[in-house]
Amino acid sequence: MTIPVGLSTSSVYPGGVEETYDLAKSLGYDGVEVMVLRDPDSQDAARLRHLSEEYGLPVLAIHAPTLLLTQGVWGKDPWDKIDRSTELAHAVGADVVVVHPPFRWQRSYAEHFVGAIAERERLDGMRLAVENMFPWRAKTQKRERTMQAYLPGWDPLEHDYRSVTLDLSHTATAGLDRDGALAMADELYPRLAHLHLADGTNTFMDDHLVPGRGDQPCAEVLQMLAGQRFAGSVVVEVNTRKMSGVGRRSALAESLDFARRHLADGAARAVTRAAEVPEEG
Repeated sequence: MTIPVGLSTSSVYPGGVEETYDLAKSLGYDGVEVMVLRDPDSQDAARLRHLSEEYGLPVLAIHAPTLLLTQGVWGKDPWDKIDRSTELAHAVGADVVVVHPPFRWQRSYAEHFVGAIAERERLDGMRLAVENMFPWRAKTQKRERTMQAYLPGWDPLEHDYRSVTLDLSHTATAGLDRDGALAMADELYPRLAHLHLADGTNTFMDDHLVPGRGDQPCAEVLQMLAGQRFAGSVVVEVNTRKMSGVGRRSALAESLDFARRHLADGAARAVTRAAEVPEEG
């Protein structure tokens, strides 16, 4: 079983959806994750179906507009944003909607968030994969300040979500080292629906680096997923905003090569281990 490696439209931002499809096709990605932004293409099921058919690449996931950046997209009601994202996912053939947990000032939304997500999954069948986040941090001249910005919390290990998205830049920003991030991935695996592949370092910046350029266990997580026959998708979500066109293309090609190489390594190791198990009898 081959794990698809997709490209997030956020990796091409401020470029649009069609530019993402063009890069994904030319570099050899297996599909696209669409982050719903103000860009009309990201909200239009017919347009997305057309691009998917034209470039021969499926929409692997829809990222709901539940970020600070997207507070005004599709109105102010966060449940309406999630429901519209689910409808869009169904319309374009995606099987995952990526969701951020509520901000702590969204108290009425957060109050029943875990249960309401579970009920929507049960009734609709779409996987609403809640993403791991991180405490917000800021440095002053005297000390570092930390704020718990999410309710019911940033760590999906502490909550009974059926489906989770693991983001390896967010583990870095949360202060997890390689061992901590790998332990989180291992514990989340039974509920893991989706992986955002990016690297990071222990800063407050949420770097979304090209995998291999930070200190997170990107290679090890990919190998683990391949070895356990992960049924979800790996999506490259790296920050290329300040790169030239050539630099962006090079970074996205490097990210795809990293993903494919370590997925193949993990699969090969799994085959070797299976061959070494003695037959019973």
